[in-house]
Amino acid sequence: MSDAAVLDGLIQALRRLPGVGVKSASRMAYHLLQNDRDGALLLSNALAQAARQVGHCQQCNTFTVQPICDTCSDAQRDATRLCVVESPADQSALERTSAYKGFYFVLMGHISPIEGKGPKEIGLQKLLDRASDGVVSEVILATNFTAEGEVTAHVLTEALKRRNVQVTRLARGVPVGSELEYVDLGTIAHALADRR
Repeated sequence: MSDAAVLDGLIQALRRLPGVGVKSASRMAYHLLQNDRDGALLLSNALAQAARQVGHCQQCNTFTVQPICDTCSDAQRDATRLCVVESPADQSALERTSAYKGFYFVLMGHISPIEGKGPKEIGLQKLLDRASDGVVSEVILATNFTAEGEVTAHVLTEALKRRNVQVTRLARGVPVGSELEYVDLGTIAHALADRR
């Protein structure tokens, strides 16, 4: 294999990361090879190990190396609440707040007809089974406030309500510490509509 092919293979591999274009991938590749060979090997080994060992929790669908993740194994959590998020990163963000002590269900995406993802692809049936297990009394929808996240929340709400499950949605509004004159108009409009 030629020198150019090896370097191009590394650059193309780095381009698979979200938000990384040709220039950024090239900078990363050259930096690792020129300045941080140990870092390159560490990154390579960590990626290989994670790809081999990390799977999905049988209960909540998040990433874990065990059949059941640490969160689902925690007997101290509130089993009556189930928070639905789009990704393990969203779950991690909620956990860092220390404000929620219930369980999760991770969709691993959102409904997007353009991407060929419907209710089946995000695990709707598994969510419905978990939410109507007789223990869960509230499902909190914490999908993103994007067009896809809103469609996903709507579809989930309708399906859960047919099963007589109480559904709530994260509130939207003005960020803490912000000044109204600098907040976008859509956020202010939602904050007014969702006031309490």
